[in-house]
Amino acid sequence: MKKSIFLIAALASTLLSCAQKKTTAANYKVDQKSVEATLKFLTTDELKGRQPGTPEMELAAKYLEDIFVKNNVKPYFATYRDTLTNYTKGITANVIGYLEGNDPKLKNEFVIISAHYDHVGIAKKAINGDDIYNGADDNATGCTTVAEFVNYFSKTKSNKRSILFCFFSAEEAGLLGSYHLAKKLHDQNFNLYTVLNFEMTGVPLGGDLLGFITGYGRSNMADKLNDYAGKRLIGSNEFEMQYQLFRQSDNYPFFQEFNIPAHTISTTEMTTFPYYHHVDDEYEAMDTKHMTSFIQTMLPVSEKMINAPTQEIVLKAK
Repeated sequence: MKKSIFLIAALASTLLSCAQKKTTAANYKVDQKSVEATLKFLTTDELKGRQPGTPEMELAAKYLEDIFVKNNVKPYFATYRDTLTNYTKGITANVIGYLEGNDPKLKNEFVIISAHYDHVGIAKKAINGDDIYNGADDNATGCTTVAEFVNYFSKTKSNKRSILFCFFSAEEAGLLGSYHLAKKLHDQNFNLYTVLNFEMTGVPLGGDLLGFITGYGRSNMADKLNDYAGKRLIGSNEFEMQYQLFRQSDNYPFFQEFNIPAHTISTTEMTTFPYYHHVDDEYEAMDTKHMTSFIQTMLPVSEKMINAPTQEIVLKAK
């Protein structure tokens, strides 16, 4: 009987030790089911294409806000909502969370990790009976990526610099959410190091790169991310350069206001993905296994950028 009691006690102690094991970068695994759950919610027909200023967009904002709440990530402002002052078709807000850095000095510097959560709403004319622009790749995938960054850093608390997690509204209306926040933070003398924005990460790029960066030649960010990874992950893209996508996503207002490295990373080659701003840009067209792998790879790489002892990401001379 005594042996049994000792065995039970030992087993209980082992189980408790496992349960209390600290989550670290080394043992953290991105949960594909978590990726799928966020992506499914943001792309459901019930959100009617996430048009800013609509009740459905409010549901999306509340869902993203709850991600911060569940992870004990604080609001940066009085609440998680940063209401836009430059949007005229109703009331809409960026959703913003703040995670303080753990280094006494570096925590005074900020990195923004971001994506836009709006899309273009309802089509004027249905295509094959479908009139909802679900915006799966554009940009529920980017939001899902940022949500997983929230999950990771809130559990590991491994960030030396402070992080602002931003879900922007009204990107499709002309980057209005990011323009609003960039000006607001600049006016407050916000100490911003760099911006890492995610857009259209739902399908594999193909070839020998994991993803491409917008504005490749503007800074050394791609080179440094590759250094942190120990291999070539991120590079330039001909389509991106041809259409100047650096200016077309939420990184750009921060580059303009702060004159700092601010870039977007994508894995979708728009010349081969046929559903950009199409009603068929839906959950079923996304590769969630790829998304999970992409996020798993980018987390430790981004962590090294956030934790570098000096500001290693710099603009290149013109």
